[in-house]
Amino acid sequence: MRSFFTGPHVMSSSSLNVRPSYLHLPAGSWATVLDCLCARFPQISRETWLQRMARGLVLDDQDRPLGPEAPYREALRVQYFREIENERKIPFQACVLHLDKHLLVADKPHFLPVMPAGDYAEETLLTRLVRETGNPHLAPLHRIDRHTAGLVLFSTEPASRGAYQALFREKRIDKRYQAIAPALPQHQFPLRRHSRLEKGEPFFRMCEVEGEPNSETLLEVLERRGELWRYRLFPVTGKQHQLRVHMAALGAPIVNDTFYPELIDEKGVDDFTRPLQLLAHSLTFADPLSGEMRGFESRLELSW
Repeated sequence: MRSFFTGPHVMSSSSLNVRPSYLHLPAGSWATVLDCLCARFPQISRETWLQRMARGLVLDDQDRPLGPEAPYREALRVQYFREIENERKIPFQACVLHLDKHLLVADKPHFLPVMPAGDYAEETLLTRLVRETGNPHLAPLHRIDRHTAGLVLFSTEPASRGAYQALFREKRIDKRYQAIAPALPQHQFPLRRHSRLEKGEPFFRMCEVEGEPNSETLLEVLERRGELWRYRLFPVTGKQHQLRVHMAALGAPIVNDTFYPELIDEKGVDDFTRPLQLLAHSLTFADPLSGEMRGFESRLELSW
């Protein structure tokens, strides 16, 4: 007989602002879902899982709360909601630039993650927008780094999501960034940088290595102010930290970059007075539903 927790604090996934994480229970001999979760996530204490269950934060795929006695079943799809104790507050706000039946365009501030991950659950762009719009179906169509500011495009309904996702997958969208970085008078512009990027050390850094290039960036100079220039960057590919790595490799690390070329911010302690001077400035594409050309520009500005 299946056992579910019901009580005064039960919540459904549709009533929560934080997007759930999912786990299809692996093969094993556990007696309960709780036992399986404790084994699958040893870094999370049994007491934490019990508290989440008591608050209705562990659900099955029908949004029914799972309690401590809920029996284990291989491949059961479990939803659970992450909570971060003493989650750091991000003191900057996003701005919604456009909203229609299919798309939402947001101007993300520096330091705010796009999606819940790691040390962030509530303090993310997605969570804030779900709360602001009341739309639990919001989903980002692409991502930009937490330290990067600028445009992020969201799908507002599942029915048309695939058509817009294809824009990014098939490289049918023009993405342009701006950055403030040291001058490169020894180079001729426009400039092309292509190299092979692989995971480095620590795990969250990327590095250039020998081998067939898998990343490409085009660079132009927009403005020169002595030792610092403002660049326009075209990421032909979309590797993690690609623009930051390529600029550093050229000898012009982006202003306030604490990851490249040397790791300064190993503990991830943000200095809100020194944001990375990198901005996802514009998005242009032919709408896959209507065929019309659409373009959006960030209202944010970089600081010299």
